[in-house]
Amino acid sequence: MKHPAKYALGSGGALVLATLLWSGNYIAGRYLSTAMPALFLNGLRWTISSVLLIVIARARGTKIPLWREAPLLFTLGLLGMFLFSSLTYLGLRTVPAAQAGMISALMPIAILLFSVVLAGERPSLQGWVGVLLAVGGVGMLISGPIIHLAGSSVGELELLGAALFWGAYTALGRRFRTRMDTFSMTAGAAVWGAIPSVIAGIVSLRGATLHFTPTVWIALIYVSTAASILAYWLWNHGVLRLGAARSAPFINLLPVFTVILGVLILHETISARQIAGGSVTLAGAVLAGLPPVGLTARRDRSNDLPTGNQSGNR
Repeated sequence: MKHPAKYALGSGGALVLATLLWSGNYIAGRYLSTAMPALFLNGLRWTISSVLLIVIARARGTKIPLWREAPLLFTLGLLGMFLFSSLTYLGLRTVPAAQAGMISALMPIAILLFSVVLAGERPSLQGWVGVLLAVGGVGMLISGPIIHLAGSSVGELELLGAALFWGAYTALGRRFRTRMDTFSMTAGAAVWGAIPSVIAGIVSLRGATLHFTPTVWIALIYVSTAASILAYWLWNHGVLRLGAARSAPFINLLPVFTVILGVLILHETISARQIAGGSVTLAGAVLAGLPPVGLTARRDRSNDLPTGNQSGNR
């Protein structure tokens, strides 16, 4: 029998590494924004990822219900792979990766809100306070008035839209998680999501210039494998062993890692206002994601070790 502390440490390490790989997607996306149109990048990413996921599914003997669950998988692919990823890459054309990472702290809030609408969940008062706090923090991150749609403000709105679509994708996946395993759901959504992504990518090539260098290819392979398939596997590996409740707070490392990588790799700078806004947003997301004080201690202890077929979806 594995020692509980070592077991939790290994699972937590998988969650941390998954979040780090996802933060790298913002760095690579920002770098690739000058090499190709954002929509073409997204089409390439999900074409490569979906092909690899199908190969993995066949190797492990998993049958993806692409036709039987077509309406659900297409909706998930449209929300998570096409709209979320496209808006993220579009936003990264004008918004530095570090600031984009701070805005991504809104994702847990979007998940909470859409879980109310799509999954019938009932957040606590503490959760709603966290929502308000996070929304206020994002307001501090916006460089100008919302009605001013010029320059980086458009990119910020695109990233806000991306966070909302990710919330809808995750909440919808939670609602129908009993219909298939998480691998089949993600692979199926990737395949269906690749279709509108490829179409939009081809259309975006009109009048565009592509710049392929060895570094561009490395970044493209990274977003299609490490930031997609590997990160997904690590995340679900950790969630399977720690449980969804104990795993959820780890996603709050995404904006932290993205800011660090943006400063170190892309040599970006962040203002005091952005640091304050990102901190407030992150605090709100953490508050909303924590269980209500005094109500879930026994339930959390029951998740220390795996007791069944637990799974999660980022």
